Amino acid sequence: LAAGRKLRWVQSYSAGVERCVTIPQFRERDILLTNMQRVAAPVMAEHVLAMMLAFSRGLQFFLPEQRAGRWSDEPPPEVKMLSIEGKTLLVVGLGGIGTEVARRAHDLGMRVIATRASGRGGPDYVSHVGLPGELLQLAATADYVVNCAPLTPQTTGLFNREFFAAMRPGAYFISVGRGRSTVTADLVAALQAGRIAGAGLDVTDPEPLPAASPLWHLP
Repeated sequence: LAAGRKLRWVQSYSAGVERCVTIPQFRERDILLTNMQRVAAPVMAEHVLAMMLAFSRGLQFFLPEQRAGRWSDEPPPEVKMLSIEGKTLLVVGLGGIGTEVARRAHDLGMRVIATRASGRGGPDYVSHVGLPGELLQLAATADYVVNCAPLTPQTTGLFNREFFAAMRPGAYFISVGRGRSTVTADLVAALQAGRIAGAGLDVTDPEPLPAASPLWHLP
């Protein structure tokens, strides 16, 4: 920014710009900062659905069985074979990505609820939009929770021991927001205890995930 004396607009290739907004020159020089949220939203929404469907059909069990050349008629009891139709999805952060997730989930027959910091407004296909203070209450009703929230002081460490304890037993946690919004040790503990059935992680803290992390060997 110091070198770009005539700079008026910065377009980020990523959706997360939390490091950019901490640079004082953006505000001091009134430089426009835009991200890829709307462009990335449809792709990320499909990524969320891919993880949900993979869990619902037990692919985390069957894909390794395929590579090992083993024919398995039934997965072990801890691998659930479910239909997502009729299940409840909680979208945390009903922004560009969260809205696209909600629309696709509704089209597949899911009941969609959400939280957003900016108010209770939302599209018709979201049956309830709560404020951040309702997060734990809503998490207790959801079969799937998807983190689509940006990283802010309020969302840093939001998905912690208290949150995972509030989730419906056997539910799934999916995160396509930012890694630091989840307390990794608390997520690991919830998975190891079987408190939640699985986690689909597009982001982690730290990132890249170290080879010694227990998350590599958990559902």
